[in-house]
Amino acid sequence: MDPSTVAAHWEANAEAWTRHSRAGYDVYRDALNTPAFLAMLPPITGLQGLDIGCGEGSNTRQLARLGAQMTAIDIAPTFVRHAQDSEANQPLGIRYLHGDGMALPFAEASFDFATAFMSLMDMPNQQAVLREAYRVLRPGGFLQFSILHPCFVPPRRRNIRDADGIPRAVEVAEYFEETHGAVETWWFSTLPAEERSKVDPFRVPRFHRTLSDWVAMIVGAGLVIEAFGEPRATEAQADAEPVIADTRVAPIFLHVRARKPG
Repeated sequence: MDPSTVAAHWEANAEAWTRHSRAGYDVYRDALNTPAFLAMLPPITGLQGLDIGCGEGSNTRQLARLGAQMTAIDIAPTFVRHAQDSEANQPLGIRYLHGDGMALPFAEASFDFATAFMSLMDMPNQQAVLREAYRVLRPGGFLQFSILHPCFVPPRRRNIRDADGIPRAVEVAEYFEETHGAVETWWFSTLPAEERSKVDPFRVPRFHRTLSDWVAMIVGAGLVIEAFGEPRATEAQADAEPVIADTRVAPIFLHVRARKPG
């Protein structure tokens, strides 16, 4: 799938995605994925950061609240507009721009760090994004990103539950099958049926790569891997938000931090 088609899918998703995520329906993000990502993040106070694939800007704003001077970029104009509106209403000094993560519109060595929250696996050429991140990082700077876990969320995945509905195992298949824009359709899992009847499901192009592919791309871009994270809900978190209980069986997300030698 070519980048312009990918961009069109995300622009079509952006309005409903913004509304639903801001209404609290992206439970995996809010209850588990983003808190774990921020817990793994090194100190960023006073640093200049770039958020690649920022969406409607929620996570970018969390980075700014930690003291970073943030710039953010997204391929969907509607996401950028909503992010800019939030910045106008509650300024945090964030600069939001429309642009492509595979061709970042910044000079070399412009940033101390870069992040990408659940965006790299949706881009057709992940190697290009990683090389671009390397280019715009200053020596010693780092990239931290989250993706669907390649091992446990390949193109085919199914939760296996007991009679009480409790997740007990995960079935996976087609791990070695690369996808090049296969479109998956879904809503946020907690979206009420009434709201589902009003909107079409998201249409998300998928570009699955194996774990070894990801490691090869990161190293090939010149970055040095220094940390992995696999968020797992605690018993208390799973009790409070049952939808994330399946992460106690196997991880859904993979977090990676890699650094540009300095």
